[in-house]
Amino acid sequence: MLIISFLENTHELTLFGLFGFIILLFLVIDLGFFNKKAHKISTRSALYQSIFWVAISVGFGYLIYSYGDGADASITFFTAYVTEYALSVDNIFVILLILRYFAVKEEYYHNILFWGIIGAIVFRAIFIFVGAYLISQFYWILYIFGVFLVYSGIKIFFDDGDEEMDPGKNPLLKLARKYLNITKSDFGGRFVVRRNGKFLFTPLFLVIILVETTDLIFAVDSIPAAFAITQNEFLIYTSNIFAILGLRAKFFLLAGIIDKFYLLQKGLSFILIFIGAKMLLEIFHIKIDIMVSFIVILLVLGGSIVFSLIFPKKDGGANLEQESGK
Repeated sequence: MLIISFLENTHELTLFGLFGFIILLFLVIDLGFFNKKAHKISTRSALYQSIFWVAISVGFGYLIYSYGDGADASITFFTAYVTEYALSVDNIFVILLILRYFAVKEEYYHNILFWGIIGAIVFRAIFIFVGAYLISQFYWILYIFGVFLVYSGIKIFFDDGDEEMDPGKNPLLKLARKYLNITKSDFGGRFVVRRNGKFLFTPLFLVIILVETTDLIFAVDSIPAAFAITQNEFLIYTSNIFAILGLRAKFFLLAGIIDKFYLLQKGLSFILIFIGAKMLLEIFHIKIDIMVSFIVILLVLGGSIVFSLIFPKKDGGANLEQESGK
C-alpha cells in the first residue's frame, strides 16, 4: 500500500516530504503573493512559469537519481512525467471550450485553474492510492489497464476532432443547476456569496465543477498509463502532480495556438497504444526497457509537434474560433 511502501523506503519518504513542502510553498506564494488580485496572465509570464515548473520537475528528477534509487528510478519518473504532461494537452483544449462556453473573463482564468489544480492534487492521490491497493491485491488488473489504453489510443487516433462538445449537457452541471441557487453575476470572480442568510453559487462555481469533472475524465487515461509505466506509487504521484502543476502555465502559453499542433492527438494515441502494448507484452515475459520507452515517447511527441508545424493544417483554428464566437 502507498503509505506502507513510503515508510519502508527512507529515501522515498524523505523525497516525498520535500515534494510536499515544494508544492505547498509554491501554491501559497502563487495565491498569497503573486496573484492576490484577478488579472490576465500574459504569454511572457506563462512562458516563464512553464520553464520554471519544468525546471523544478527536472530538479526533482535529479534528486531521485542522486538521493533516491538511481538512474532507473529517475528515468521512470521522467517517462511518467512526460507522458502525463503530453496527455494534458487534450485537457487544455476542453478547459478552453468550457471557459469560452461560460464567457469567463480572462482575468478569472488563473483563479479557476488554481482551484482546479488543488482538486486534481486531491483526486489524483485518491485514484493512485485505490489503484495501487487494487493492483497489490489483483495484479491482473494491470492487463485490463493495458487493454483499455490500447482501446483508448485506437479510439483517439480515428477521432477526427470535429465533434462539438457541449458543456451544458454535463450531468453534474444539470444537477447543480437544479438544486443550487445559481446567480447570473460572477460577483468579481467569487464562487460562492451569501445574501439574506442564503448561500448563492456563481457561474464560476459551475465552471469549477466542469473543470474538475474534465480532470477526472482525463485521469481515466493518464493514471492507467502511469501504472503501465511503473507500479511505484511515489514515482506515479510525484510525476503526475508536477505535470498537473505545469498545466496552468501551459494553458496560458498554448491557449491561442493549440490548434496548430493538430498531429499531436495522433501522437498521443500512439503513446497510449505503445504503453498499453508494453504492459500486455509482459504476459509473454517480454519486457521493454524503461529507457527505450522514454526515448519512444519523446520521439513521438517531438515528431508530432515538428510535423504539425512543417505541414500546417489549412483550416487550423477554425473550430476554436467558431466556439469562441458562440
